[in-house]
Amino acid sequence: MTAEATIAPALSYGRLIPVTVHFDDLDALGLLHNARYPLMVERAWSELFQEYGFGFEGDWAAAGDACNAVKELRISYEAPVTRPGAYAVHLWLERLGTTGLTYGFRFCSPDGSVTYAHGFRVLVRLDPETMRPAPWSERFRVAGRELLRSDG
Repeated sequence: MTAEATIAPALSYGRLIPVTVHFDDLDALGLLHNARYPLMVERAWSELFQEYGFGFEGDWAAAGDACNAVKELRISYEAPVTRPGAYAVHLWLERLGTTGLTYGFRFCSPDGSVTYAHGFRVLVRLDPETMRPAPWSERFRVAGRELLRSDG
């Protein structure tokens, strides 16, 4: 963790989802607890995909593309978050495969200009009956393509 946060270029891909850090999210040292970062990223991801009409309402068979599991999570912490308030999570897709995807994220300032942590998460779409990998729906793929980070 460095003393100063990383300055990011202007947002040119993905979506910036507002999040709030509360006082009780801080640890005994007054820092955002390391376990809260993935939680806030998960909440931002869920909010984003609910905007696209994907979500879980208690029935995995009806959940469709929301029936997925985390295969991998990596996070690097760049600078401490030392106070409650408004922040954001920048989300984008790095890869959209047949049954899996990799999305990138940054925990950042509300305007996306300062990065406090960054990483990626790999999700696998599951068949709710077999719990085996299943293809994403075409509707999900259309939404996902809007979030793909270009190679340029």
